[in-house]
Amino acid sequence: MSRIGKQPIQIPEGVEVKIDDDLVIIKGPKGELKNQVRLEIKVEIKDKEIILKPVKFYKGTQALWGTYRSNIFNMIEGVTKGFEKKLEIEGVGYRANLEGRNLVLNLGYSHPIEIKASKEIEFKVEKNVITVFGIDKQLVGQVAAEIRSKRKPEPYKGKGIRYQGEIVRRKAGKKAVGTE
Repeated sequence: MSRIGKQPIQIPEGVEVKIDDDLVIIKGPKGELKNQVRLEIKVEIKDKEIILKPVKFYKGTQALWGTYRSNIFNMIEGVTKGFEKKLEIEGVGYRANLEGRNLVLNLGYSHPIEIKASKEIEFKVEKNVITVFGIDKQLVGQVAAEIRSKRKPEPYKGKGIRYQGEIVRRKAGKKAVGTE
């Protein structure tokens, strides 16, 4: 039995949940999210709670059960509170600016890098901190990872883009050979 899958999900006030066969639609104050659920998992609403149950048991059903429960929980949290990831820019001359809704990064390359914001994503820039905000947890994480991949933190000086709170392991540089 899946420990996570067995737990019911509370539906908060102001959130509307609709289930059409294998499609779960969740509407809240911040927007609407949809998720396709596989046929092996049954989703029901009882007493302001969402309950997931496996229909067929086979090797991967328990993993799917817990995964879909977590996905639906994250959807509810997203339409009520939203998700954000913060990235820090470190390095001389490395900057981030907003042009309209798009993010423009100057990272030491010969050209600026422009990252277009989709409808679901918002960017905020304060000094050397970029905030990626949205209601879909997976999409926010994906966009933050794409921004980080433009200039990953390097291990010698620590320059680059990193998640806030991420610790970069530093390496010692070349050591001078001692002459005898």
